[in-house]
Amino acid sequence: MHRELIILRKQHKLTKKDMAHVLKINPKTYSMKEDGLSDFKYKEIFLIAKMFNRNIDEIFLPPNIRKTDKNVN
Repeated sequence: MHRELIILRKQHKLTKKDMAHVLKINPKTYSMKEDGLSDFKYKEIFLIAKMFNRNIDEIFLPPNIRKTDKNVN
């Protein structure tokens, strides 16, 4: 499950169907991807990050990995 993506989607008052439309995929396919049952394609990941004006890692990496990455010199 992509928790940060779900939070962003809801904050922007977007439905899974809206997201599927933006990505030009079937709503069921989008739902499976958001739920972690299928993988997003790279182009979808980049489009989502651009859409929400966020870095890819802020949306798709778990928080514990993001924190660890910031501590690396």
